[in-house]
Amino acid sequence: MASEDSLEQALAGGAPERVGWFRFYFADERWEWSEQVQILHGYEPGSVTPTTDLVLSHKHPDDRQQVAATLEDMRRTHRTFSTRHRIIDTRGDVHEVVVIGDQLLDDGGRLVGTHGFYVDMTPTDAQAKEMVSAALAEITENRAAIEQIKGMLMLIYRVDDETAFELLRWRSQETNVKLRVLAEQLLSDYRKVEYDENLPPRAAFDHLLLTAHQRIESSDDTVAS
Repeated sequence: MASEDSLEQALAGGAPERVGWFRFYFADERWEWSEQVQILHGYEPGSVTPTTDLVLSHKHPDDRQQVAATLEDMRRTHRTFSTRHRIIDTRGDVHEVVVIGDQLLDDGGRLVGTHGFYVDMTPTDAQAKEMVSAALAEITENRAAIEQIKGMLMLIYRVDDETAFELLRWRSQETNVKLRVLAEQLLSDYRKVEYDENLPPRAAFDHLLLTAHQRIESSDDTVAS
């Protein structure tokens, strides 16, 4: 429907400012940051070349040891990872972030590093909150799948509803898949996860979130405008 496509464009339009990507290559320990991640750390886009030392230097002193251990485990095991910690930007402002990473493969399918994204959970200004809340209210009736998966993301990553929606919106843009279609695929994926009284490791959900678009069959209805 035309009205549905218009809502999809309105919700997915614009680059999310609170989410950005990173890549880390094992061979030469080379980092790449998106513009959003550079800005998050307080740098003008293109003005910094991230290194492991630089990455760690921005971690809050109380969280640095935890992050360093996560990085070491990532280098050693090459596993999917996720962490929630604080960083300090070049102005001295503290940001609470969620960082999620998955295996990075080259064109030949060989493991060459890790890639993923930062989610800035620092509260936004009142106007931004009002805009996101309005968008969430609008989709409540029309987008049950989005609301359901948003609730799951809130539970899995312990984030608020606005951050969960921003995360889903960013994945929609990065993968060029409509919000509704991506949400429906994630719902299907998460429902297939087997567990007993305890939830599986968060890495299982990380992998599904980062690869959901690969399990969606291409069609005119799945590609974001």
